[in-house]
Amino acid sequence: MEFTKQVQIPGDSDTYAISDDIKKYALLDLGFEQTKRGNFEYKGSLDTDNPFNPVARLRILINADLDGFKMETLSGNGMRKVNIFKHQRAAEFVEQYHYILDEMIDRHVLVKN
Repeated sequence: MEFTKQVQIPGDSDTYAISDDIKKYALLDLGFEQTKRGNFEYKGSLDTDNPFNPVARLRILINADLDGFKMETLSGNGMRKVNIFKHQRAAEFVEQYHYILDEMIDRHVLVKN
């Protein structure tokens, strides 16, 4: 999967893009970790019942130039994609998903289109 300017998670009506005001320190404050290639990766639990061994998680990877990203919802072990909008615990997962993304919008990492 290539880095893109905009991403829409399957099932979500909103599209997200990288903010023009993105800063590296904001990424680190939000829990992103810098990879060996200089990219920034976020892996957040969408499971409020068991955040340390989640059923679903959100993964965001922003490139080192801060102008492209990838975003996907994955199973707890990160091995397969999960559509949280069709999951039996959809209400819980979608609420946590929007909470995380709203925080990233507030910190000028992402914008909602």
